[in-house]
Amino acid sequence: MLFHVRMTVNLPHDMPETARVDILAREKAYAQDLQRAGTWRALWRVVGKYENISIFDVESPAHLHDILSALPLFPYMEITVEALCTHPSALEHD
Repeated sequence: MLFHVRMTVNLPHDMPETARVDILAREKAYAQDLQRAGTWRALWRVVGKYENISIFDVESPAHLHDILSALPLFPYMEITVEALCTHPSALEHD
């Protein structure tokens, strides 16, 4: 199942720099592992914001929830999710 996911990150302004560096490194490693596995299919930054738009390919909504809630930045995120399906006018079908 494909899902469009928008993630907005709101790190506390008073987060210690060492904690910030650590959490960002763990987030990057986890995201890249999911991309290599083909689960996190696409990742785009939203210009001018600490926000991304992503496409996930997972077995179920519950599977996506498990993945998202395991993100190190999850406690600091606002996340919206939309299920996707193929459009009948699309030239390419995945």
